[in-house]
Amino acid sequence: MGKLGTLTIGQAPRADITPILDAVLDAGLPRIHAGVLDGLGRDEIARDFTPLPGKAPLITRLLDGSSVVIDRARTEAAAQHKLDALEAAGCTTILMLCTGHFEKLSTRKARFIEPDRILPPTVAALVRGARLGIIVPLVEQIDSEAGKWAGLDPAPLYAAASPYRGDLDAVAAAARDLRDRGAEILLMDCMGFVESHRRAAAAAGLPVILSNSLVSKLVSELV
Repeated sequence: MGKLGTLTIGQAPRADITPILDAVLDAGLPRIHAGVLDGLGRDEIARDFTPLPGKAPLITRLLDGSSVVIDRARTEAAAQHKLDALEAAGCTTILMLCTGHFEKLSTRKARFIEPDRILPPTVAALVRGARLGIIVPLVEQIDSEAGKWAGLDPAPLYAAASPYRGDLDAVAAAARDLRDRGAEILLMDCMGFVESHRRAAAAAGLPVILSNSLVSKLVSELV
């Protein structure tokens, strides 16, 4: 049996995501959880990860349950060091707990699973020409994360609602907005969306794909 490493762009362990993984993984599978922002206070996060003007942002969760918006490029640079540490600790498979697009992350020998590379072809095969409505956490991500969905036909629709503010009404409103604009299937495009968000979105009467649930099930086939 190998060892699974997970890497969040926030702080580990992710109390919102690990139960979803635990539900589908072998209980005996060794695992290590790491985060790009582990051990950092808000002042340090602001100093090192505040989004630069005009650059792509990401949003993530801290250990206390609060959220923070960080710069994608700065996060990617720091994430590589964390990947190296997880591999040095013996992880044979490493799962990125973020659906954001990263261009340069890599491992030497460990199998590296990036949701950004798995979700677009998998979701495209699932929807098969139906119009997809995508819920992202930040309005800015409608542009910065849209490239990975450029191959969908018809083109997807977008709405924003954060999974980190405890506002299920906002999620439900985003789902209704997408439905009313013509979406036929919904995708929650952030690993921070959990089952309660899926239920809120499903009240719009459309099928809902939960990113972390889909990725967790696929990963369970490999470890």
